[in-house]
Amino acid sequence: MTTKHEYKGDYPDKTLYIPGPTEVREDVIESMCEPMFGHRMDRMTDLYTTIVEDTKEFLETDNDVVILTGSGTEFMESSILNLVDENVLCTTCGSFSERQANVAERLGKSVDTLEYEWGRAVKPEDVREALDESDTDYDAVTCVMNESSTGVRNPVEEIGDVVADYPDTYFVVDAVSSLGGDYVDIDAHGIDVIFTSVQKAFAMPPGLAVCVVSEDAYERELESDSASWYGGFQRTIDYYERKGQTHSTPAIPIMLAYRTQMKHMLSEGHDARDQRHREMAEYTREWAREHFDMFPEEGYESQTVSCIENTQGIDVAETIDAVSEEYDMVFSNGYGSALGEQTFRIGHMGEHDVESIRELTDAIEDVAGL
Repeated sequence: MTTKHEYKGDYPDKTLYIPGPTEVREDVIESMCEPMFGHRMDRMTDLYTTIVEDTKEFLETDNDVVILTGSGTEFMESSILNLVDENVLCTTCGSFSERQANVAERLGKSVDTLEYEWGRAVKPEDVREALDESDTDYDAVTCVMNESSTGVRNPVEEIGDVVADYPDTYFVVDAVSSLGGDYVDIDAHGIDVIFTSVQKAFAMPPGLAVCVVSEDAYERELESDSASWYGGFQRTIDYYERKGQTHSTPAIPIMLAYRTQMKHMLSEGHDARDQRHREMAEYTREWAREHFDMFPEEGYESQTVSCIENTQGIDVAETIDAVSEEYDMVFSNGYGSALGEQTFRIGHMGEHDVESIRELTDAIEDVAGL
């Protein structure tokens, strides 16, 4: 039985280089400290319409944007409820893509999987073959853009182009650990639903999930016999069109923080933010290949999370603890029992830059004696 561990409030500050949450600007944290106001006041309409429209501008999309209190898992679940009557094809190549398949199964859907070995990427030509050769008419295809368990960046743009050739099949993308730090042209590649959590590349405190919904996906839900209540596309989008608010009480302080952070993101720009993340990823890969090796299939490495193969056999857990104790920096072990000591992961997302990532790799070198 779990026992109570009293929260003491006197913990040392640690710089986060994990796959999320990540570092948050001080003014973003301070934005949460405004006096409370009602979620049906005009002030809330001003706040919510600002963050929705700013998000559309940043992501350069004409599709609808929904921002709800919750984690990205909310839209992992609701996208299946909203779009899938019976059959879904889930592409799997790591823990989070496998989770999507598990969610769909728990929701009572008929799930087929296009499976890849962990570390390998989903291939568009395989998706086309699966859709062509199956006797099943799939309502949706799912894919994780950035499989943070393995550090794989799947080519969702090319996969979206394939799925677009099947007009009765919808394309759902989990971009929880990449959107905002890895540019994707949502509208150009037939992505019907793409969702994220703000504590990753958006560099926000946890608490909000963001979902971009195509008109086709919205119309699809209207034809459905059942859909998610909380994350239903019709319910959330129609309420926004009528009231400029969320249908249920949101986490207002987190939305205030989101407003401040999105202004920073707009000021930097989508292209520039993408370039900064690319530079961090390239530096980390170069460092990893000098001292270790990269775990993902070459050419499909993540732009926000590097999964590094522990070719030197260092004690990963011990190194993480020592870097945390001596440098107040935290990075991550491999995901789960299979990769826990075989790999380790560095999150280079949000407000980090190459210089701050170099500080971490210098610390790892020092502690591990590289």
